[in-house]
Amino acid sequence: MSIIDRVKNICLAPATEWPVIAGESATSGSLIGGYAAPLIGASAVASFIGGSIVGGMFGRTPFTMGLAMAVLTFVLQIIAVFVLALIINALAPTFGGQKDSTQALKVAVYSLTPAWVAGLLQILPLLGVLAILGGLYGIYLLYLGLPPLMRAPHDKAVGYTLVVVVCAIVLSLITGAVVGTIGFAGMMG
Repeated sequence: MSIIDRVKNICLAPATEWPVIAGESATSGSLIGGYAAPLIGASAVASFIGGSIVGGMFGRTPFTMGLAMAVLTFVLQIIAVFVLALIINALAPTFGGQKDSTQALKVAVYSLTPAWVAGLLQILPLLGVLAILGGLYGIYLLYLGLPPLMRAPHDKAVGYTLVVVVCAIVLSLITGAVVGTIGFAGMMG
């Protein structure tokens, strides 16, 4: 299945797409290299263009600083996907699910799809805030994906989702702080 078809299906018909995903064989290389990395990369490029070429309310980010921040963001988001998958997998038994590292990685990757797609809006900095809506929709995708992929009972899916979301927020704050600190230090130096 092409990346565009998967993006379309997971965003527009998640209830029917999750069971398809659950039955597919995948490797971490195919999930990251063939799906997540292109979407994260496109979002990082859009952010770079928006910040360093288009510019926002506070002007433009210097070219080399914007490029460095885009690369760092890309790397940290790839790492965050793996960490989120580890969390999803570790929490599975707590919520009546079954551990499966590949299925956990699928949940992490595909539930983040709308956030990465909405990240393309960062090409126009004023629209970048709409990426938050993609993240919120990703929570819904996570909720739908946990039962079929991690074999969690539907009655425990809300709690499972909430705990994973809290962990994802913490991960996001950490990666944002790292990128922001390096960006601030670069602008000061």
